[in-house]
Amino acid sequence: MMAGWILMILIAVVGGIVSQMLKSRFNKYSRIPLSNGMTGRDVAEKMLHDNGIYDVKVISTPGMLTDHYNPANKTVNLSDNVFSSNSVAAAAVAAHECGHAVQHAHEYGPLKMRSALVPVVSFASNWVMWVLLAGIFLINYFPALIWIGIGLFALTTIFSFVTLPVEINASQRALAWLNSAGITNTSNHDMAKDALKWAAYTYVVAAVSSLVTLIYYIMIALSGRRN
Repeated sequence: MMAGWILMILIAVVGGIVSQMLKSRFNKYSRIPLSNGMTGRDVAEKMLHDNGIYDVKVISTPGMLTDHYNPANKTVNLSDNVFSSNSVAAAAVAAHECGHAVQHAHEYGPLKMRSALVPVVSFASNWVMWVLLAGIFLINYFPALIWIGIGLFALTTIFSFVTLPVEINASQRALAWLNSAGITNTSNHDMAKDALKWAAYTYVVAAVSSLVTLIYYIMIALSGRRN
């Protein structure tokens, strides 16, 4: 059990470092303007149109790094500092979110799988901690309960790993288009690539953390059964 705690603490530390590096990179590249002066909104709309997508709206959403694509209402939601900024970071984020819209239009398999899992994972996320806690306290009286909790948690872990190819592919689409469309150039393309690389790392850490936590709960369940 001690090894499990040490590993989870280590992952938490790595996650904190990655998060800080991501913020640092975005703060740095947010101060570097594109030579063409295009805002995040301009970049998003151009990428959508270049890919033949005209039924997706680009809108502004409050917060920082709250950018996302909503397949339900076909909107690319850009945070305020991305929507109106003409920085390299804004271009990278806007193109990445449009990468999801392109995935949606092309019926990209992992995105369809992730979308199908959303309602199930939403249900699991609401109940998993309560079921696991109850299962741990009642492990000697109702051992099946902790396994139900582990099953719910396993769904969230699967979702984390399904998310990885979706996010990585969206970044690949974004970077390829930024380069081919001339939005970025030799002086700043690597900056956009670096920003999206650190964003991808956050999903990797989240997936690994979820897997380690799942294994830890399985060890608790097996230990309780032996006792």
